[in-house]
Amino acid sequence: MERPAWAPQGIDLSVPSVSRIYDYYLGGSHNFEVDREAARKAMEFMPGLPKVMQANRAFMRRAVRYAVERGITQFLDIGSGIPTFGNVHEVAQSIEPEARVVYVDHDPVAVAHSKAVLEGNDRTGVLAADLRKPQEILDSPEVAGLLDLDRPVALLLVAVLHFIEDADDPYAAVVALREALAPGSLLIVTHASYEGIPVLQEQAGGAVGVYRNIRNPLVMRSSEEVARFFAGYELVEPGLVAMPDWRPDTPVDPEDLYAFAGFVGVGLKA
Repeated sequence: MERPAWAPQGIDLSVPSVSRIYDYYLGGSHNFEVDREAARKAMEFMPGLPKVMQANRAFMRRAVRYAVERGITQFLDIGSGIPTFGNVHEVAQSIEPEARVVYVDHDPVAVAHSKAVLEGNDRTGVLAADLRKPQEILDSPEVAGLLDLDRPVALLLVAVLHFIEDADDPYAAVVALREALAPGSLLIVTHASYEGIPVLQEQAGGAVGVYRNIRNPLVMRSSEEVARFFAGYELVEPGLVAMPDWRPDTPVDPEDLYAFAGFVGVGLKA
């Protein structure tokens, strides 16, 4: 298989990656045939998956704007994936040019491409690290160099927690990050769930099976389980809701059923 110029050396092009599948759903160009194949397989069970991803990105942009309007100018985006148009730094810096963003991902393609996209933007940093090891993220030179943890930070865990199995205790990771953040910080979360999906759970389970088969198990959690991630935070209005229902800036289209799959929320650390 021919290796595109943007693909870092050492990447196994025969193994699909979650961030590249996501990139494909969003219409991006940083994915391989193996990623597209997995994406198409998942879409056989849930044809509206690209709608889910688009709603996810739209919520993320609204949440970033909300953070900047609250005066937050520091962002830590863990599980950031491949930076496509309208990413955190673009949204934040378009309102507040001084805003600083650290992107964190464990996918080498996401990290390499992020570095290429962000070259010359000295208010952004990219770190190869894993949410399951929060202390490594907090102690990294990238975080130390760009973010002041004594001041409020917006922590984004967008479409990443559902890739961490209970055995790896994602709740403990979120607590460790919360304890490092200053009062006034925000936690921005999106999470997959069987609740709200417009197909039967058995059918949606077929799409979940595709992720399991590529060794990236997708953990569907209930609204109560997702709400637990906000322990120690005060949920900002309207609370834990479907993606289109969080402070929409355009009228919500009730026909867009897939956009209502899963949960999103923003928590404020008192």
